[in-house]
Amino acid sequence: MKTDKPAKTADEKILRLARDTFKRASEKEQDTRMEALDDLKFARLGEQWPDQIKTQRELDGRPCLTINKMPSFIRQVVNDARQNKPAIAVNPADDKADPETAEIINGLIRNIQVSSDADIATDTAIESAVSNGFGYFRINIVEDEDDVKDIAFERICNPFEVYGDPYSEAADSSDWNTCVVAKMLSKDEFESRYNDAEAVDWDAGGYIGLPAPWIEGDEVMVAEFWHRVDGYEEVVDLSDGTTQSLEWWEASGPMLMLEGVFEVKRRQRKCKKVTQYILTGAKVLETNEWPGKHIPIVPVYGDEINVEGKRYFRSLIYPAKDAQRMHNYWRTTATELVALAPKTPFMVEEGSIVGPAKWATANHVAHAYLEFKKGAMMPQRQPFAGVPAGVLQEALNAADDMKGIMGIYDASLGARSNETSGVAINARKMEGDVSTFHFIDNLSRSIRHAGRIIINLIQKVYAVERVVRVLGEDMKPKNVKIAPGAQQNGEQMGVEDDGDDTMSGMTRVFDLTAGKYDLIVKSGPNYSTLREQTRTEIVEIIRSFPAAAPVLGPMYLRHSDWPGADDAADKLEGIAEQEGAPQQPMPEPMSQADQIKAQNEAEKNQIAREKVGIDGYDAETRRMVAQSNQIRAEAKTAFAGAAGDNLY
Repeated sequence: MKTDKPAKTADEKILRLARDTFKRASEKEQDTRMEALDDLKFARLGEQWPDQIKTQRELDGRPCLTINKMPSFIRQVVNDARQNKPAIAVNPADDKADPETAEIINGLIRNIQVSSDADIATDTAIESAVSNGFGYFRINIVEDEDDVKDIAFERICNPFEVYGDPYSEAADSSDWNTCVVAKMLSKDEFESRYNDAEAVDWDAGGYIGLPAPWIEGDEVMVAEFWHRVDGYEEVVDLSDGTTQSLEWWEASGPMLMLEGVFEVKRRQRKCKKVTQYILTGAKVLETNEWPGKHIPIVPVYGDEINVEGKRYFRSLIYPAKDAQRMHNYWRTTATELVALAPKTPFMVEEGSIVGPAKWATANHVAHAYLEFKKGAMMPQRQPFAGVPAGVLQEALNAADDMKGIMGIYDASLGARSNETSGVAINARKMEGDVSTFHFIDNLSRSIRHAGRIIINLIQKVYAVERVVRVLGEDMKPKNVKIAPGAQQNGEQMGVEDDGDDTMSGMTRVFDLTAGKYDLIVKSGPNYSTLREQTRTEIVEIIRSFPAAAPVLGPMYLRHSDWPGADDAADKLEGIAEQEGAPQQPMPEPMSQADQIKAQNEAEKNQIAREKVGIDGYDAETRRMVAQSNQIRAEAKTAFAGAAGDNLY
C-alpha cells in the first residue's frame, strides 16, 4: 500500500492540473471558439440566415436564398499558400556544425515531410486558420515494425479539440507550457486500447463546470495532457572545450577517447522537460517522457487581435459576414419580385367575369380559357414594373463590400474586372496578396516553429548508428550513414543511391548530434515551378540573344522534366565543345564608347601577338642554327678522334 500511495497522489495532482488547465483554456477561448464555429458553419455549411428570420420567412412561404461567395475567397488564400509552400532551411551555427552536415539535415527534413505527407497536415491547418481563425498540426515520433524511430508530421482534422496554453504570448505559441487535446472515442475502441481502464466522467469526481461531458452516450473522451516544466539534465564537459549530453557522451565517448578527447566533469544544466499524459476523467492511463523541449502541437493562426490582454483569432470571412448576409437578402428580394411577376392581379369591371373560381386560380393554374361577359371590357393584367434598380444595385454593393473587406478583388479571383492592361491586373492581384499575406506569414511562423521542434528531435531520435534516407532539393533520394562521434573520428563510408544496393563514392559518416544549427523559412514557388520559370526565362534570353543558344541550350534541357533530358544536355555540351562554342555566360551589351575601346584594345593585342610571333620565329631560327653548328662540331670532333685511333 505504501508503494502505491505516492503514485496515486501524483496521478491525482496531474488530473487536477489537467482539469484546471482545460477549464482556464476553455473560459479564455470561449469567445474565439464560438465565433470560429459560427464562421465555419457560415462559410462551409452555408448557415447564413438568422434562425428567427429564416423560420418566419419559411412560414410565410418566402424564399431564403444563399449565394455563398465565401468558399471562393477561402480557396484563393489557401491555394496561394499551397503554391508557395514555406520550406525549412538549416544553417550551421557553431564551429561543431558544418555546411555538409547541414545539407544532410535539410535532406532529412525533406524526407520527413515527404514520407509523412506534411503538406496535408499544413494544408489542413492553414485552411482551418482561414476558415475559422486557427488550425493545428503536430510533430510525432513513430516506430516501424523493427522499432526504428522516425519523425513525422501528423494533421489535426478538428481544431476545436486542441486547448492551448491560455497564458501564451508568443506569436507562434512556442512558449506553450500546457496543452490539452481532447478526443472522443467509442467505448469499444476505448476498451480495446485500455482494457484495464474504467470510463469515468470528470464530473463523477466532484469537479464540475467543464465545457463538455467526458462520457456521452456510446463515446468516451480521452485527453492528451502536455506539460512542460523547468528541469535539469546531466551534461559532460569535454577536454576539447565542448559540452555534450550524457546520452551523447555514452554513445560517442569510446570513439572520441581514441582521438584523445576525454571527460573533464559532469554537471547539471537547466533545460525544459516535456511530459505527455493520456488520461480519462479519473485516471492517468499513460505517462510518456517527450525527448524534445517544445510541446509538439503547432498552431497556425489567422488574424490575431489582442484586446485588454486577451487574444482573439479571427478568420478571413469574419468581417465580411454582414456583407454576405445583405447580398443574400437583396438577391432573394430580386428573385422574389421576379417570381411574383406572373401573379400580378387582373383589372376587371365589376360583374364582368364568368366563373370566378377559375379567375381566382389563374395565377398558378394554367386554364384552357377564361370567360368574361359579352360587351364588358376585357380584363387586363396589371403590368410588371420589373425589379427595382435599387434592389439590384444593393446586391452589387454587397458583393463589392465583400471584396473590399477581404481585400480580394476580381483580378485575384481570375474573373473579368475593370482593369484593361496586364500591369493593372497584376497591380490589383498584388493588392489582394498584400491584404491576405498575414495568413501566409503566420503559416511561415508555424513552419519555423515546427523546424525548431524537428531540429531538436533529430539530435535525439537519430543519435544512433543507422542509415537514413535524405532528399536533395530536386527530390532525388540517397542513403547516408549517421553515427554519433563520426565527425570527430573521421570515419569514412559510401553513399548509397536509391535503387542501388552497392555503395558508390566515398564520404564520411555524418554526426547529426554534434553542433548547433539555426534555421530560416523560405517561402516561394516549389522546385518544379522554379524549373518551369527557369525554362521560360531561358527561352526569352535565347530569343533576344540567339548566339547564347549553344551556352543556354544544355541548361534548358537540365531544367526539363522529360526522361533523358540530362543525357541530351551532356551530348549538346559535347557538340558545342567540338564546334568551339564558348561555354561561358554571354557578356552584357556594351555601349558604343565601350565597343570602340574594346576594338582598339583588340587591335593592340593583335599587333602585340604578331610581334610576338615574329620574335618567336627569329628565336626559333637562331636556336636551330646553333643546334646545327653544335652537331657539326661534335661530328668533326668524332671524325678527328676516329682518325687518330687509326694512326696507332
